[in-house]
Amino acid sequence: MNKTNEPRSLGMFIASMLIFGTVGIFRRSVPLPSAFLAFARGILGGLFLLGFIRLRRKESAGPLPPRLLLRLALTGAMIGFNWMLLFEAYNHTTVAVATLCYYMQPTLVILLSPFVFRERLTVRKAICALISIIGMVLISGVADSNGSQNRNMVGILLGLGAAALYAGVVIMNKKTTGVNADQRTTVQLLAAGIVMAPYLILTDGFSGLVFTPSTLFLLLVMGILHTGLAYVLYFGSMEGLNVQSIAVLSYIDPVSALLFSALLLKEPLSLSNMIGAILIIGSAIMSEIGQRSKQQDGCSGKPSRS
Repeated sequence: MNKTNEPRSLGMFIASMLIFGTVGIFRRSVPLPSAFLAFARGILGGLFLLGFIRLRRKESAGPLPPRLLLRLALTGAMIGFNWMLLFEAYNHTTVAVATLCYYMQPTLVILLSPFVFRERLTVRKAICALISIIGMVLISGVADSNGSQNRNMVGILLGLGAAALYAGVVIMNKKTTGVNADQRTTVQLLAAGIVMAPYLILTDGFSGLVFTPSTLFLLLVMGILHTGLAYVLYFGSMEGLNVQSIAVLSYIDPVSALLFSALLLKEPLSLSNMIGAILIIGSAIMSEIGQRSKQQDGCSGKPSRS
């Protein structure tokens, strides 16, 4: 497998990260409930990816065993609720803060690994986790006292809840073998959308929806561009990149989200927020490099963050 950082693969990967980095910006512009947005995103993205696979491949990978299919459907359901919490976090705090809360996921996986995978918690990993937690304290603004603090804290808790669900997805994917990335992602995306349907029915989430032409357009953008096409670019770039590049370049996503929120939404970042951002992203990069340098492939069974 070629791991020489081919320019085409590099461009595809960076493009996917920049697309993922704009999810919060677009979510702010879509006046629909977070659960419905997760439902539409999963269905549209999954169908786009399924169609792309059918067009590009002459031979089918074959049906998945029922037990494996059920496992992937369960992780897909977790992705659906993970999206819902993240989209709701964007409504209660800034895109930057919600994104950084979401990027506590690597820290959660580090802390759970000794119990789930029987992996030793090394000094390096422990330091990365501690740095990330300190960054989270700075991001949370617990030392600040202003009228928006309660609303901001709700967004922080929702973002951390999304991170916890995504950590569960990563852990389950690491334990799931015998399926390629395309199959895994297609099933998970469709399951993420399908599981939202009964939730929406039970919560009366399908009623009162208003679709203007601009809303429909943005919904299609989030389903096709931010999900289907972004995953095509993401997984399509893997074979031409080495693991170190993937580990570092993955953090174009949160960094671009911070920059886009500041430039397009005029969301301010305080000094403590900026220091916290550096600590969280820096510790995650240190952890990823240390982990992925031991692997032979660049995917490690982990889907992209958004």
